[in-house]
Amino acid sequence: MTAELICVGTELLLGSIVNTNGAYLAEKCAGLGLSCYFQTVVGDNEERLSMVLKTAMERSDVVILSGGLGPTEDDLTKETAARVCGRALVLHEPSREAIGRFFEERGLKPTDNNWKQAMLPEGAVALDNHNGTAPGVILELDHTRLILLPGPPDELRPMFEEHVAPYLARLTSQVICSQTVKICGVGESKAETMVKDMIDAQSNPTIATYAKTGEVHIRVTASGEDRKAAMKLVKPVVKELKSRFGNDIYSTEEETTLEKSVVDLLLANKLTVTCAESCTGGMLSARLINVPGISEVYKSGVVTYSNKSKRRFLGVKKSTLQKHGAVSRQTAEEMAKGACQMLKSDVAAAVTGIAGPEGGTEEKPVGLVYIACCVKGKVTVKECRFSGNRRKIREAAVSAALALMRGCILEYYSKVTFGK
Repeated sequence: MTAELICVGTELLLGSIVNTNGAYLAEKCAGLGLSCYFQTVVGDNEERLSMVLKTAMERSDVVILSGGLGPTEDDLTKETAARVCGRALVLHEPSREAIGRFFEERGLKPTDNNWKQAMLPEGAVALDNHNGTAPGVILELDHTRLILLPGPPDELRPMFEEHVAPYLARLTSQVICSQTVKICGVGESKAETMVKDMIDAQSNPTIATYAKTGEVHIRVTASGEDRKAAMKLVKPVVKELKSRFGNDIYSTEEETTLEKSVVDLLLANKLTVTCAESCTGGMLSARLINVPGISEVYKSGVVTYSNKSKRRFLGVKKSTLQKHGAVSRQTAEEMAKGACQMLKSDVAAAVTGIAGPEGGTEEKPVGLVYIACCVKGKVTVKECRFSGNRRKIREAAVSAALALMRGCILEYYSKVTFGK
């Protein structure tokens, strides 16, 4: 069973809105056992939408369209779909009543064009919209099925979960499940080399690597007659990945981020933490503070951009700065050690570097970053060379700092099972 996605909206083509619907629908279709080979984004143009829709209907069992169900003239999805399928638009009285209630409950008066949303292709099944005025549509044809969903994600997602997912589940006998193994401290090329034999031998399940900023994710995907059967195929592969990557795996849970894995370690071992940042300007602290429960362990963070502030707040020696410079292994080490001592924390991470686009030299180019982590008085320093613009360098430095913190904490403490 194949599914094809068509996301409608000129604003998507212009980049004014990020197409989150495409990613959401693709993931949901895969989980329901539908193979998605094509995605298309098309503007609010009847001729081009007709062309895209006809092509999709010829090659796919299910075609899901999102967007273009609104009340304005440029909302053409339903009208175009009806025309391509040779169906007339007819008034769907329950949808008209629902639209009337929507406005009445909010003390608003509908305009004439709002009633356009109650006109559905003849023979279609209406999908209730509890979060807006546009009903969804399921239209079954001889060789394909069309599903029309509203564009706003807050309307599309609940409608999909309530109506579309159960409908699609009845169409296929296969379920696709996946689990992601999240790795830090290992580059993409090395990670792929370590699993190349598994990739070469794959059939069901399949293995795919994805590069993230400072991380590598390996997704293991299997199909089966139900979730239990699919996951039975996934589990031994995940177990083999754990044996190969060891503590470099920070999680196999979809919702767990690298920063959460660090905070979990801090909480489990009752360790307090401080961040001392130069080129990242507080980004490391921000990543940690995004994690619920961080208030139990996070003591403070300092942005010491100038040499004077490094000396004043972190106790970096004037001689160190004069001899080695602010961007140096020695300065990073003293920043981390000083953060622990002066701010009385068990763990401290320090970052100093050249984010660019200016300020680099032949000896110290843009992208050179030193990251240090101090745990109970022992300091580990890592030299990194990042590329890209200023934002990318800073983000990469933060991810590397989190990975280093995690590794250093694990050297002393182990009250969190890796890969959980």
